[in-house]
Amino acid sequence: MKKFYGADTYVQSAGVKGEMDIDGFSVTVCREIGVELERHRTRSFDEMEQWGDDLSSFDLVVALSPASQRRALELTRVFHLDVLYWPIMDPTGLGETREAKLASYRQTRDQIISHLTDRWGMPVQAD
Repeated sequence: MKKFYGADTYVQSAGVKGEMDIDGFSVTVCREIGVELERHRTRSFDEMEQWGDDLSSFDLVVALSPASQRRALELTRVFHLDVLYWPIMDPTGLGETREAKLASYRQTRDQIISHLTDRWGMPVQAD
């Protein structure tokens, strides 16, 4: 989101679980499009709130898995914000070879890009 639409929109990444390392295949396929994830750390919705991000200050939560959708709906039931669910293929465990695994991760990356551009249009930032 930040890569395509700049810093004018406040974006945070959160999931159902925190304290997980970023998957190396995710790092590789995102680097291919100029998105650096090496220093990115996963964090849960609960950690996000502990670090000072108040969910009520957001306009939208985009969930990429059924579990994250359920958690987002649970956490936001008292706030006036939308929760979108984008069914995205989970590439973990797919493919036998490195190239097959990378192909699965690229497909997932491209699904996310497709959802972004369907919702917010073509990227406005070229870097």
